Amino acid sequence: RRNGGGVVVTGAAGGVGYAYAGEFMDRGYDVVICDIKDCSIAAKALTAAHPNGRVFHTTCDVSDAASVESLGKFAVEKLGTVGYWINNAGINGGRRALMDVPLNTVELVVKVNLLGVLLGTKIAMDIMKDQEGFTGEIFNTVGSGVKGGGTPGYACYGATKRGLPQLTASLVKELDEGVQGYEKAEFPGKIKVHSLSPGMVFTKLLLDDSTPELRKFPFGVLAAQPEEVGADLVPKILAEKPNGSSVEFLTTDRILTKFFERFVLQKKSEYIDDDGNVIKVPGAQYDEDGVRA
Repeated sequence: RRNGGGVVVTGAAGGVGYAYAGEFMDRGYDVVICDIKDCSIAAKALTAAHPNGRVFHTTCDVSDAASVESLGKFAVEKLGTVGYWINNAGINGGRRALMDVPLNTVELVVKVNLLGVLLGTKIAMDIMKDQEGFTGEIFNTVGSGVKGGGTPGYACYGATKRGLPQLTASLVKELDEGVQGYEKAEFPGKIKVHSLSPGMVFTKLLLDDSTPELRKFPFGVLAAQPEEVGADLVPKILAEKPNGSSVEFLTTDRILTKFFERFVLQKKSEYIDDDGNVIKVPGAQYDEDGVRA
């Protein structure tokens, strides 16, 4: 263990957030998981599968300031010191043109994905600045739209993700250099803020409202299961890195390898068949979108 701090993961009742928690627990870390829905079943499953670490669960609406404030208090109470805070919770609002998206869905996507990250980051920084002689690290999850370019069908989602590198860059400057015209504050604890990119993960976020064409490409070529992403990213999260780093699953090398395997070697997807349907593993449970339980 590089530091003695515990871990907070938002949006961790399932998917990649759940996978992160398990990977941290395997390495002996204590983890706080939260979600808008009840996390007790997830916590029970994590405890059974990853006995090296402890898990504490609570509900949290990341778009609500009071709820995130309560999460921060819960995390300090259960973990003592927070080493890693992962803002993972996110929604896409369904795949459709902005004109067809209800106003309350527009509002919700922005509140969860952008306001939620701002609130989580603010609370994490408030905790970490007082952790004497300790470095706390915050990871903000980016996705489609982060590098610009259009995300048709996901205009709200893409816009929220595009804003996150700007937030990270601003915070890195504030932490390292301060704000011009103000005396630079010195705190007992050190803080780093990074971007975290899990890429395309086979979760409801990806498969909801998808078409057979999308499932064949790019999903069938580039997407991965949550546990594969978690196993790759957690060691990168734990590695020593400068403030403002970008931690990615779909590195250029991995993308090129996956393209080579699919289009040159003609290797078929383990997860999507030739008709664009999800290949279901015997004994596993799936919802109507083909998301594995």
